[in-house]
Amino acid sequence: MAKKISIITPCFNEESNVELLYEAVKDQFRQLGNKYSYEHIFIDNDSRDKTVPVLKTLAARDRNVKIIVNNRNFGHIRSPYYGLLQSRGDAGLLMAADFQDPPSMIRDFIQKWEEGYKAVIGVKTASEESRLMYFVRGLYYKLVCKLSDVELNQNHTGFGLYDRVIIEHLLKLEDPYPYFRGIISELGFTAFQIQFKQPLRLRGVSANNFYSLYDNAMLGITNHSKVPLRIATMAGFFMSAVSLLIALAYLAFKLLYWHTFEFGLAPILISLFFFSSVQLFFIGMLGEYIGSIHTYVQHRPLVIEKERVNFDFF
Repeated sequence: MAKKISIITPCFNEESNVELLYEAVKDQFRQLGNKYSYEHIFIDNDSRDKTVPVLKTLAARDRNVKIIVNNRNFGHIRSPYYGLLQSRGDAGLLMAADFQDPPSMIRDFIQKWEEGYKAVIGVKTASEESRLMYFVRGLYYKLVCKLSDVELNQNHTGFGLYDRVIIEHLLKLEDPYPYFRGIISELGFTAFQIQFKQPLRLRGVSANNFYSLYDNAMLGITNHSKVPLRIATMAGFFMSAVSLLIALAYLAFKLLYWHTFEFGLAPILISLFFFSSVQLFFIGMLGEYIGSIHTYVQHRPLVIEKERVNFDFF
């Protein structure tokens, strides 16, 4: 019996890419022959363009195409994760709609999966995006890996193939705002890394902005590290000790040079702004952790669906 692979593609305003991606994925499985069947699940985040009509046209002529349309835009963190949970294949493969995750790697993923790896992930070693952006992303990955309590996979965006065993574990987590890359590392399954150079988007403009990138970055830190909180505690102790020493030094100078030594406003203002900035930074970091807890305890669903197409189960 042919093994079934589920391809999961999140999309938002990707009308110019989804049909080309569908054809590219279909061609990959045509080359693989009858050994594998597949389903291609497109989960749409309430697109404002013609993405959904294009997908429905594809689904009308090919039952392998399945569509989930979300009630609103639930973001780039929850929607792909939810789509993976809805898959019913022997393995699920997450792939972006913009061709920055090359469809030509599908065969490589499946080959390594057949060798026994429960997770086969794509890892960027280079990118055709701006050098500055790639450099900043690289710094972030290194920072998160240094801070994390578990060993994370650097330069892994989520692109990869995940065995049914992993998906079943994900179904048990009930995480309302999951940091998927971190969860894969935390589950502890050995992941085989396939390196690739990330191409530019084929068409269109990315929906990611500074806030969405910042949100993802902070999620990686708050979900997998207590280091910032401990740094805040140690920094508070250290700075209080330094402040005490400076105060004692000022007192000594004043007693020794009573008539000539003056405090001046500059040291007061500098220390005031410095300590205020440090306090605000760590209060903000603490707020990120509290916000993460708040999101988790609300137990809201990952997404609310508007409709499904070509699904035989609910």
